[in-house]
Amino acid sequence: MATWDWRTWDHWGFAGIALIGTFLASALLIAWLRDPRRGAWLRSFAGVAPPFINIVGVLFALTLAFLGNDTWNAHDRAVDAVTREADGLHSVEALAHGLDAPRREALDAAVRAYATSATRTEWPLLAARRSSPETAAALDRLLSLVADRDLGERLGPAVHARMLEEVVSVRDARDRRLSLSQTHVNPLKWLGMAFLGFVTMLSVALVHVENVRAAFAAIALFAAASAPTAAIVLMQGNPFQQPTTVTSAPLAALAEGR
Repeated sequence: MATWDWRTWDHWGFAGIALIGTFLASALLIAWLRDPRRGAWLRSFAGVAPPFINIVGVLFALTLAFLGNDTWNAHDRAVDAVTREADGLHSVEALAHGLDAPRREALDAAVRAYATSATRTEWPLLAARRSSPETAAALDRLLSLVADRDLGERLGPAVHARMLEEVVSVRDARDRRLSLSQTHVNPLKWLGMAFLGFVTMLSVALVHVENVRAAFAAIALFAAASAPTAAIVLMQGNPFQQPTTVTSAPLAALAEGR
């Protein structure tokens, strides 16, 4: 029976912290504005020009945009790695057509064994940022089979060299896939994001400090816009975790002999 691994869902926890932290900070600012003593102190800063918000707001928006761009680029790179991995295995099968039936079947079986191990054994581990030794061993067996000197004599130097290149490209694609599965929240980046978010919220409060009702509306709108956006970016921080996990369909098709 599979055991639950918290690392599979840790990005959801960080997303929850972003949501709760943003709304707590907004509630704290509003409470300060409503408090007679603290509100009077905050109102002593009245006169901050509204365009001042643009300076801090742009910094916050750019930081969030860069973090989101990194996240979706990682997802695209993961999709590309899986596609290249499957294409390399397809090429190995295609290049083996010139072999006699026993060797071709042995090579096809090695390709299917690796694809099966990658999709059924290793894929569930990627969300927890782990890899499968069985899958690595299956790839080593495929490489050993392709590197056989007798196979090279039957295929010819050019075709054999190309087949070896394809297996090496499969190894490189798997290494890239594993590397991307290690993607995790960078605490310094997100602490900087949280700091800029709070400063932006404070700027909104200072601009509307003389009108508590307007300050409440502005702070609430900023929190409602920024918190879910940051949470969405955090939830997609790892391309092999839910809710937008990269599909194993290209390798699964090979495992099923398609």
